Amino acid sequence: MTVIRVDHLARVEGHGGITVEIENGAVRRVEFNIFEGIRLLETLVGGRDCADVSPIVSRICAICSVAHALTSLKATEAAMGIQVTPQTNLLRELLFRGENIQSHALHFFCLALPDYLGYPSLLHMAADRPAEVQLGLRLKKLGNLIQETVGGRAIHPVNAVLGGFARLPAPEQLVALRHALVQGRRDADAAVELAGALPPLSVAGSPTAYAAAIGAEGYGYYWTDHAVLLDSGRWHVFCPPDYRRLTNERPVPHSHARYSSFDGKPFMVGALARLAIRSDRLGPRAAAAMRYLGMALPGSNPLDNNKAQLVEIVEDLDFALRVVDHFLEHGVRHETPVPLQRRPGQGTAFTEAPRGLLVHSYAYDEQGRLVAADVITPTAINAASIEDRFRAVVSNADGLPSEELASRLAIVARAYDPCLSCSVHVIETRHAG
Repeated sequence: MTVIRVDHLARVEGHGGITVEIENGAVRRVEFNIFEGIRLLETLVGGRDCADVSPIVSRICAICSVAHALTSLKATEAAMGIQVTPQTNLLRELLFRGENIQSHALHFFCLALPDYLGYPSLLHMAADRPAEVQLGLRLKKLGNLIQETVGGRAIHPVNAVLGGFARLPAPEQLVALRHALVQGRRDADAAVELAGALPPLSVAGSPTAYAAAIGAEGYGYYWTDHAVLLDSGRWHVFCPPDYRRLTNERPVPHSHARYSSFDGKPFMVGALARLAIRSDRLGPRAAAAMRYLGMALPGSNPLDNNKAQLVEIVEDLDFALRVVDHFLEHGVRHETPVPLQRRPGQGTAFTEAPRGLLVHSYAYDEQGRLVAADVITPTAINAASIEDRFRAVVSNADGLPSEELASRLAIVARAYDPCLSCSVHVIETRHAG
């Protein structure tokens, strides 16, 4: 029997590994091992006032703190019957775009690009290719600037509160942001050109299902009200309270993450899934970038997720520039947060974090204190899909040396941009959203 182990998966957030067993040419076992300790934030927020929940759960992830903070607010506002203003919705979407830009830039340039260029790490690549690294860091810094301008700081936003914003961006901040966005669009174009010239990476593709949250219009991350799963040309639609029909979390013996499937089949979430489901909503520049990168959707190659992230950066920068121009022309209206009336209720929210579909579901008592919480992250959803792709790679290895096969498995895992620390959580506190 041949056993292939990746004891420590490099260039991903968190701790995980891969185990493969092959006997007489047949694949006996394929496992995506996630070793992270269980996150207890769902339990820690139990009994807390509704106004305290979002700042706490944003600590689930420092990279995706905006997504957790705003998805939490969205779920709590649904439970409390709070209807925020159009300006608040617009600013929250802009804040989401900033996080998406910084997260995608970090992943593509620092974690995935070394795979294409044959470097074992970012440090090795930076020594030979400093211009590419600087390009990625500029885009990441720009995403952080959007978050600072709207959210108050780059990590764990403080301006976004129940019912609106505690502080709104000042005109001089928007002027400075606009200047940076103009340069950022040029950097995004350069990133797309770079990706188009990269040598191809060879891994076995396989048909997969895709899922993403979607709204009435636009290519939004916060502006979503239902989820869609695309499987073999068939569309399945899910409302937020029915999220468990889609996620179907279950424990597995070899991982601390729960696995999700629909009708027994894994599905992928993230940038590639969003393009597979709603590429028709892209603006002209992002659509042109997608064509330039030769992306055929829905596609079967998991590495296309890396290209999809660059397409989204182009889309997000164009959106951000339009929003900033709108506020510079019309001004940011002074608004106080919608008053909070505490009441019993349940609320579930779908949004699109950088890595894909994010679910927050809460139940509150008559004092507005949390009695149950459920947070399902994109990497938790993707774990089964990643393992399914591993099996496709191993099944098509054709006598590939173990070292090369291990390398290809790691490349596939990194293409999903997994956040392993966020993928584990307790399930005893879940409720029927």
